[in-house]
Amino acid sequence: MLAAMAIRLAALLDQGLLWRVPDAGNRVFLTFDDGPHPEITPWVLDTLAAYDAKATFFCLGERAAAHPALMGRIRGEGHAVGHHSWDHPDGWHVPGPAYRQNVLRGAEHVGGNLFRPPYGRLTPGMLGWLKRRYRVVLWDVMGGDFKPGRTGAECARHVLGRSGAGSIIVLHDNGKSRACLQDALAPILEGLHRQGFRCASLADVPIARPPR
Repeated sequence: MLAAMAIRLAALLDQGLLWRVPDAGNRVFLTFDDGPHPEITPWVLDTLAAYDAKATFFCLGERAAAHPALMGRIRGEGHAVGHHSWDHPDGWHVPGPAYRQNVLRGAEHVGGNLFRPPYGRLTPGMLGWLKRRYRVVLWDVMGGDFKPGRTGAECARHVLGRSGAGSIIVLHDNGKSRACLQDALAPILEGLHRQGFRCASLADVPIARPPR
């Protein structure tokens, strides 16, 4: 809870951080972290297609390098891609030079101008470096599909109860979240539709690459 509050406060104070999309109309923005996964991500893509929903996938470089065809499918089906480092380092515990190298290595395999820091953890110095290269995307709704024992119904209820116009929602296409996600995703998509929202990708949002 304290970490989430700190992230939100930082985003409110720093317009270089995107935690919710302003003037979004009826759009919300589903995002998936930590993929691509050779079994889970195709299922996610099939489910999104069944609901005519678009999303943004924040991919790890090591997994993008291992599954280039799946990266091509994500893009080919009209979803946005951002990157999420090479192998998910914790920005509060990894020295700055090593963290920067990890980010740049991931970027080689994922590309794009969107970046989400693993765990949402950054030092002020690292944030300044990132903002000169990428649009840093956080969130205002964390699904918590990775939490031990969390059910899909609990995850869906949490997401639907906290989402509003412009919300950036985090889910995970990884093995740890698989069981919860597979029970939660369809109810989330159905519930958002009932609430009058359209699931869009962050490619629909004009986000200029910041100057170096």
